[in-house]
Amino acid sequence: MTPTVTILQSRIELVDPQDCTDNSDTLALLEALFDALVRRGPDGRFVPALAESWTLTEDACRWTFRLRPGLRFHDGSPLDAEAMKYSIERMQRPDIGATLGAPAVWGQYLCGARITAPDPLTLTIETAEPTADLLDILVSGYALPPHLADRQDFMQHPVGSGAFQFEGAEPGREVRMTANPHWWGGARPQEQLIWHCVPLSEARAEAIVAGRAQVATRLSPADAEQLGDGITQHDYFDPTAIIYLLNAASGPFSDPRVRRAITLAVDRQALIANVLDGAGTPLGGFVSSAHIGAAPEPADTIPDPEAARALLAEAGYGDGLVLGVDCPTRLPDEAQSLTNALARQLAQIDVSLIVHTVEDRVAYAEQIRDKKIHDMCVFDSSPMSTFRVLYEKIDSRVRGSWWEGYRNDAVEALLDRSRRTVDPDAREDIHRQSYMALRQDPPWLPLYHHRFTAAVAGDHPDWRMRADGVLDVTTLP
Repeated sequence: MTPTVTILQSRIELVDPQDCTDNSDTLALLEALFDALVRRGPDGRFVPALAESWTLTEDACRWTFRLRPGLRFHDGSPLDAEAMKYSIERMQRPDIGATLGAPAVWGQYLCGARITAPDPLTLTIETAEPTADLLDILVSGYALPPHLADRQDFMQHPVGSGAFQFEGAEPGREVRMTANPHWWGGARPQEQLIWHCVPLSEARAEAIVAGRAQVATRLSPADAEQLGDGITQHDYFDPTAIIYLLNAASGPFSDPRVRRAITLAVDRQALIANVLDGAGTPLGGFVSSAHIGAAPEPADTIPDPEAARALLAEAGYGDGLVLGVDCPTRLPDEAQSLTNALARQLAQIDVSLIVHTVEDRVAYAEQIRDKKIHDMCVFDSSPMSTFRVLYEKIDSRVRGSWWEGYRNDAVEALLDRSRRTVDPDAREDIHRQSYMALRQDPPWLPLYHHRFTAAVAGDHPDWRMRADGVLDVTTLP
């Protein structure tokens, strides 16, 4: 690959590194510039980054991280345990980690945590409650220079410790980076990265074919067909789950039989074909197959309308059911066409929809957060953390921003067990039990993931996108 690499994305945005974002384009930029204690490896599991090792006490409350020696920020200032302490304490603040009106996402996990730096290479985090999945939070805890991070102009010239350092930008259009020769993972062979915002998939594919760019992400499978020889392609799915949240607090969906009936009635493959032109992957559970604890897609994602009708009749809706649906005009952008296609499918089991369209996406999120939805609403579930999804969206004791009245005592007991389980394999098995339980008693209607293609100029048969759908520039050939 050339010393200067041009990367095309559908979105170019530099945000506060500790914002709660799951946008893959934004994360690709942040992870090129910044490091956290850990990072995601190719399979989505955690591997060392700024911390070369860590331990967790048997009560799942006290974490000890050993930092790599000699770490520095791009401006040459030391990245020691005190700087890391500042960065994690910053995540505790109520003004950090907001997303779509939901404040302090990170603070809810770090509230009451005691963070110390007993020596320059040792950081300890003692949580108020057992939190064996704390790495799910700390992977977003990018190290920030204490003398710069809270300046209002910080993101105009961000300073991190990542494999690349900021050179310049045209907001929303372009970001330029140069290789960090002192990166802990070794200097990268690419001397410069130039990131361009090209909103259209077709235009990104055409630029790769013409040689004007070397990397492009989020190409539609149809546009990827024009790439031809000499360009490496990797098909992947975005683990963001396209779903309908269900009002389980009142109305028909307070009955688990009705929730189960709706999940059985839907033909996910037909929705993907009709709404996404086939560019999707069916979703059979509450998280993707890339999430820790997810089981393989089961055979009963195949629709079973007869079983759905039987459950509806048992619940008292044998003569039909009318549901109110809230629908935004974007995020997901296909929300309206999806709702129309879903209505046609549900009509086959005598379920009809009354659609309430909301154009203001922030107001839509506030409506959901305030628990003021009708019977169901189009949404997405994006955290790459099984633990976070369970805690923030499903646990009735927490009643998080995106919780809509669901309760399952057995799943909540499993979540409590997982929080205390230090062994990763045992904890993954507990999450798998939750996954299977939530397939039988679904909290919402899971539908699909978007499917994309990433392209890299040249022949690189071993190159892959990371399991979370984020471009990791440190793996570029």
